[in-house]
Amino acid sequence: MDIDAWLWWLIGAAALGIALVITAMPELGMLAVGAVAAAVVSGIFGGGAVAQVAVFAVVSTALIAAVRPVARRHRSQRPELATGVDALKGKQAVVLERVDGSGGRIKLAGEVWSARALDTGRSYEVGQEVDVVDIEGATAIIM
Repeated sequence: MDIDAWLWWLIGAAALGIALVITAMPELGMLAVGAVAAAVVSGIFGGGAVAQVAVFAVVSTALIAAVRPVARRHRSQRPELATGVDALKGKQAVVLERVDGSGGRIKLAGEVWSARALDTGRSYEVGQEVDVVDIEGATAIIM
């Protein structure tokens, strides 16, 4: 039994699609689209082996060249809406209990937090407004 070239391309596209799901490498999806394009050239247009490989290479390369910069740009951007402890960094708090390098308490976003000073030689007195620099576990680092 002789299998047509377009069917081999579709089998290859399916294999690349499965590999995409397993590895989460988006490049494999783009190669799968290139394989489908080569199957179309083979099955519908009756293109020869050289045309099929050329279409596969051109479509796959074009997709990778177009999508990778967009993906890289999205990966490097910070989310516009900070949530969780990231949303608390940079906020102001009020000292409830003297804070120094070893600890203390602050009121941050309506909640009482344990805190310690970023500069271990500095202390903050009750009622003083401070800035939250970082959150380490359940402790706010302030200055």
